[in-house]
Amino acid sequence: MNFLLGKYNTLRNQILIVYLFVMFITLIVVGTITYSIVLNLITDKSEGQMRQTAVEASGRIDSLYEQINNLSVQVATNSKLQQYLLDDLTGQTPSFSERQSLMEEVNRFLIYSNAIASFELYTKDFNKVIPLDEGLVTDRIERKWLIEANVANGGLVWIGEDPKDPEYFLAIRQVNLIDHSFGNGGYLLIQVNPNYFQLMDSQNSVPGEEYTILLDKNNEPIISNYIGDFEQLFEKNEGVIPIDGNDYMYVRQNSNYTGWTLVLLTPVKTLMEGVPILRTATILAGLFGFILFVILSYFLSTMITRPIFKLTRTMKNRGEGELVVNTDVPSTIEINELNTTYNEMVEEINHLIQEVYEKELSRNRTELKALQSQINPHFLFNTLNAIYWSLDEKGDDQLADLIVAMSELFRYTIDKNNSEEWVTVKQELNHVEQYMQIMKFRLENISWEIQVSKQYGNIKIPKLLIQPLVENAIIHGISNKIGQGRISVTIKKSSTENYLICEVRDNGKGIDKETVKLINNQLKTGETIIKSRNGIGVVNVDQRLKLYYPNTSAGLIISSEVNKGTCCQFKIPLKWEGNDGEENINR
Repeated sequence: MNFLLGKYNTLRNQILIVYLFVMFITLIVVGTITYSIVLNLITDKSEGQMRQTAVEASGRIDSLYEQINNLSVQVATNSKLQQYLLDDLTGQTPSFSERQSLMEEVNRFLIYSNAIASFELYTKDFNKVIPLDEGLVTDRIERKWLIEANVANGGLVWIGEDPKDPEYFLAIRQVNLIDHSFGNGGYLLIQVNPNYFQLMDSQNSVPGEEYTILLDKNNEPIISNYIGDFEQLFEKNEGVIPIDGNDYMYVRQNSNYTGWTLVLLTPVKTLMEGVPILRTATILAGLFGFILFVILSYFLSTMITRPIFKLTRTMKNRGEGELVVNTDVPSTIEINELNTTYNEMVEEINHLIQEVYEKELSRNRTELKALQSQINPHFLFNTLNAIYWSLDEKGDDQLADLIVAMSELFRYTIDKNNSEEWVTVKQELNHVEQYMQIMKFRLENISWEIQVSKQYGNIKIPKLLIQPLVENAIIHGISNKIGQGRISVTIKKSSTENYLICEVRDNGKGIDKETVKLINNQLKTGETIIKSRNGIGVVNVDQRLKLYYPNTSAGLIISSEVNKGTCCQFKIPLKWEGNDGEENINR
């Protein structure tokens, strides 16, 4: 089994299998998506065409109905008919010849339209005028239709199927007498030929295959070749519905003019006649594409892998212990580029091996020189001590004190024994004192005061937290001041909270309110406010306060008044141990 796997687990077979798998999935996905899209397009187009047909057919029915309405209006407003009903209404009895003449006059209107089979005229008292036989309108239709005709006040009222002759439909309208203030003079009953409303587009439909239904506003059928239940049909939404085991496209169009409803039912299989052909064509195209791709994939995988196999055999024949340039393998441009790149890589690797070897030798020499030239901090301290004793022997006490201060300053900052991040308040203030001694040598008009209770001297604080603030006060506040400059460092307990407050004040030139507000806001939001090296210590102190005391310290707060001085203040949680007492250092 492993032998077979090893034999057939070649790059060419892997490429072939991957290509065939990807192509198979692609053909399935593309074919399915294409078939679905085309099917949806055909369905939407068919439904749109049916809906457009329904709209056009409904409009045509409205037009036919309007013709009946217009023709009946012409009859109802005929002068002879108006005069006859007016005479009857006023008590005059028209002669039989006048009645016969009126019938001939009315029947002339029938030649203008094949929609109307006949007209029947009745007086206001329901007596028949036309035709010539005797009868009452209530014998022809129910009284409710007369009421609706009165309500319509001369408008056409559709009755529906003729109860006396089901092959026809009836409509009625009240005849308003023009010379009698448009009062009711009688009723005109219109017998309508149902074939008049036959839709020409439905004449070619196959019975039982396509259904066309025209219902009046009472949902009574006017024309229909559907034998099912109309009410159940209306309960369903438009779209595809099942009828007798077959799917039908159901479209319904209502007329605002007549109140009638036109329903079209077309079998889905009729609308989708081309879909089976499309499905077959899609499957055949997919099979053809798959077979073609199998052949092409085989030749392509062979063409790709054969030069690689040759190049692999060439690489296996390299010299032992050294990378050698392989011989050229005639092949495609890509494989030739691969071969060329391999040769360049071999040459580059050999070159890099030599270069790295030489650089390693050079680095070792450099490290040796660096080790030899390293200066132990104690060498610097010993040198400063030697200078101090030399100055002391010469009686130069001022310079000697300066050297001592510098020695202590260096020892505090770089001595490995004091390299821890946390120091006591006392150690930090001693460092400040040494720094002030050095600054005193430079600025003679400077004095300082350090106020701190001894009980806080052993509290641990981050190293170099106070000295940068003192340095900032001297550089920006005191150095350019005319007259005596004074620095005050105060460490005290907060009166309301268990915090230790540190303040560094100067009586320098101060800062205006807008600048102070801007600096505090930028310190609070963490924005960069220092674009030069001036003031780096302030930012450093603020950032370290927020890092060391993330949940308790608000960072550095600066307050200042112009020509009065500046105060830098911060507070930290009070964790201390020591003795009571207070220490004041004044210089």
